[in-house]
Amino acid sequence: MTALCTMKYLCQAARNESRYAERFFGTLLPQTAQKWLFSPFWIAVPGPRKSAVFGLTQPYCTGEKSHAQPKSKAAFGSVGRRIPYRILHVINQDGESLGNMHRAEALRLMDEHGLKLVLLRENVEPPVYRLMTGQQIHEEQLKRAEKKKASPKQGVVQKELSFSSAIAKNDLETKTKQIAQWIDKRHHVKVTIRQAKGSSTDMFMLFDQILETVSEKATYLSKPKVAREGVSTCIFRHMSDKELKEHQKMEIKKNNTVKKDENQDLKSNELHQ
Repeated sequence: MTALCTMKYLCQAARNESRYAERFFGTLLPQTAQKWLFSPFWIAVPGPRKSAVFGLTQPYCTGEKSHAQPKSKAAFGSVGRRIPYRILHVINQDGESLGNMHRAEALRLMDEHGLKLVLLRENVEPPVYRLMTGQQIHEEQLKRAEKKKASPKQGVVQKELSFSSAIAKNDLETKTKQIAQWIDKRHHVKVTIRQAKGSSTDMFMLFDQILETVSEKATYLSKPKVAREGVSTCIFRHMSDKELKEHQKMEIKKNNTVKKDENQDLKSNELHQ
């Protein structure tokens, strides 16, 4: 009889502690966090002081594991003395390969010649670094910025036109009208001019002539430059709303100045008469 009563009290105590555990952990863990599942358990242990012991199993998550964000591409420039790789493939300032070497040797060459180390390719074995002067780094940064600026943005259509520097006047007018139509649609327009044999026409002047025709709404996205020998190129784009307002203000100011000069000329002529 005594043993039966003891077992009854133990079972009652175990149920009470289980209920208290559920209430306690229920207040700590929001019910909305459905991805995390905990399994409470208890073990009855007869004894004078302990009637039950409970604990928690290892939590597990049913959701997908978060993946580390990929590293953003570092800006082109000197890495200083922070080189995480032991072995490097080094290129000198003239573009010649110096082969693989320990980073300490690369730093020695950098200090010895007063150059800077620039990371060119990291996803190869070993990574490729180049010794460059500050001027070389600056020029390369300008080239990359110009290339990035000239590349069409997502959702922007880029049209292309190509013609010879010996183009006839009527044909140039037709091409310019086509450019104006594309500009009205907010397209970017890449124009390439080839230097004709025996032609002395300045290709950059042709670009400026086209821009002058569409100057009320267009400007250069990429200024005229020599792409290769005998070939020059540029990219036109539509002005932004802010640029249009500034352009209109400048045109009004310019017209007012011209009118003022004309009035002064008229007054001067009247005085002389």
